[in-house]
Amino acid sequence: MSKELQNKELFQQVVVLLQNAQQQVLRTVNSTMTYTYFEIGRMIVEEEQNGKERAEYGKQILKGLSQQLTNEFGKGFSLSSLEQIRKFYLIYSNSTMLLRILNIQIPQTLSTELDSQKTQSLSTEFKNIDFQTLISFFKLTWSHYTFLMRIDDEKERSFYEIESEKHNWSVRELKRQYDSALYTRLALSRDKEGVLKLSEEGQIIEKPKDIIKDPYILEFLGLPELHNYSESELEQEIINKLEHFLLELGEGFAFVARQKRITFDDKHFYIDLVFYNRVLKSFVLIDLKIGELKHQDLGQMQMYVNYYDREMRLEGENKTIGIVLCQNKSDLVVEYTLPDNNEQIFASKYKTILPSKEDLIKLINSK
Repeated sequence: MSKELQNKELFQQVVVLLQNAQQQVLRTVNSTMTYTYFEIGRMIVEEEQNGKERAEYGKQILKGLSQQLTNEFGKGFSLSSLEQIRKFYLIYSNSTMLLRILNIQIPQTLSTELDSQKTQSLSTEFKNIDFQTLISFFKLTWSHYTFLMRIDDEKERSFYEIESEKHNWSVRELKRQYDSALYTRLALSRDKEGVLKLSEEGQIIEKPKDIIKDPYILEFLGLPELHNYSESELEQEIINKLEHFLLELGEGFAFVARQKRITFDDKHFYIDLVFYNRVLKSFVLIDLKIGELKHQDLGQMQMYVNYYDREMRLEGENKTIGIVLCQNKSDLVVEYTLPDNNEQIFASKYKTILPSKEDLIKLINSK
């Protein structure tokens, strides 16, 4: 081995080591700061409990503390910032996930309105927990938590927290996933037990149906909602924004091919997009359709899936999944075209603009 090659390998090893160290330091700093804010919030709430006139006394505490901390540390401790820190403690000291991890008895209720007995009891519990145990819970940045605190429903908030940590979402991506109502789209297609799993474990992929969303939100393509673009233009925009499309598809997807040609009996057919899902260990074929879904579209996808199962699938891989993305569909057409035990072919709508959460709920409930 030449000296130049040895030096190159050494350099690459050192770079990886330093990059890992930087990421670890950053994670530690983020966790420490978030834990510190949690503790400050606990101290504020605890002090408020000692005041005779709670509401007025609380305002005085925050105002005085803001002035003193700003004089000592500069920016970052405005009155609104301290109110947010206080809110952070009240929300996360009552987090079912945190209390379960720390093996603390979960109270019946604890609203953001102070309940003296409950908050004092929880404050005592948190005092007795060692630093490393508590800090290990806060894995996101403070910016993530300030956004998450806007989500009132604890189950929904917990879901986005788990998914952000699991997939290393930036705050921008977290906001995008929330605005596209990812939790709502997944939760409305599940029973109560399934919704509970989402809030405790995030999105778990165990069977083909788990990767399917209906609708898919493709607002990042920048295409209009009207029918003035072609299927090829839709496909090209997806390729141009492939990273965004993979995020919308979900966990475990890898791009394989576009316009994949398959041939038999001297006839050529082209599959719009081919992906592989590492979690399910199966190919995922996607066909794009403008306008209303036709039964022939599902039949064509069935042919593609059969071909991949018989000609492309390797030993140990699972059956191929086919998804037809369309602007509109009749659920009865889908129901009567596909077999009762269907676990391979799916039809989903897509939206090229970002609907409101209310519109999404109506859209999903209309199925």
